Amino acid sequence: MGATLLCEPGLFLLCTLLCSGHAQDAVLTIEPKWSSFFIGEFIVFKCDMNEGKDTDWLYKFNKDGRDFILYSEYKEHGSNITSTGDSGEYQCVGEMKISHDTKNSNTVSVTVLADKPRATLTAGTTIIPVGGSVTLTCSVQSSDGWKYEWFRRTQRTSEGKIRDQENRDIRVFQGGIYSCRGTRGNPVYYTDISDDVIIKKTRKFSNLV
Repeated sequence: MGATLLCEPGLFLLCTLLCSGHAQDAVLTIEPKWSSFFIGEFIVFKCDMNEGKDTDWLYKFNKDGRDFILYSEYKEHGSNITSTGDSGEYQCVGEMKISHDTKNSNTVSVTVLADKPRATLTAGTTIIPVGGSVTLTCSVQSSDGWKYEWFRRTQRTSEGKIRDQENRDIRVFQGGIYSCRGTRGNPVYYTDISDDVIIKKTRKFSNLV
C-alpha cells in the first residue's frame, strides 16, 4: 500500500528505486557476437550502466577478476586478439563520478581458438549434366558469422573471384577448378583457402572434358 501511494508522477523515480530495490544492473556486451574467435580478429566490449547519462560514469573492464582496462570515460573498448591467452571471463565496472557509487555488469565469456581455420569445399557431384548445374558448399567449422568468397580457374586461365557470391551454397554451370574461403568481421578476417574441387561438364556428343 505504501509503495503504491508513493507512485505519484513527481515521485516516479523514488518509487522505482524503492519498489525494485536498485536500479537496473550494468550490462556488458561484445561485438561481434561470435561463439568463438581466432587470433587476428577484432573484438569490441561495450558497457551500459542503464542509469543516468553515459558521461555520468567512469568505466573499467576486468578479465578473470583482474584489471584489464583501468577507469576511463570510454564505455567501449576495442581490442585485437593476439593469443589464446585472450580467452577468459570479462566484466565491466562503472563508477558514478559524483557519488562514487559502483555497479558491476554481467560476465561475458570469450573463447579464442588456436589454429587458423580452413574452409571446406564439397560438391553434390563433380559432373555437370547436360543443361544442368552442380551445387557447391563452403563451410567453416567451430564458429559462426561467415560469408564466403568463391574462386574459379581452368588449366588455361588464371584464378579469378566469382563476382556477387557470398553465400555458403552456390550453383555452377561451368566446368573448372573451384575453391573458397570464409570471411567475417570488420576489419575483415579471412580463413585459409579450401582444397580445390575439379568440376567437369558433360558434352552432348563426347566424353567428359
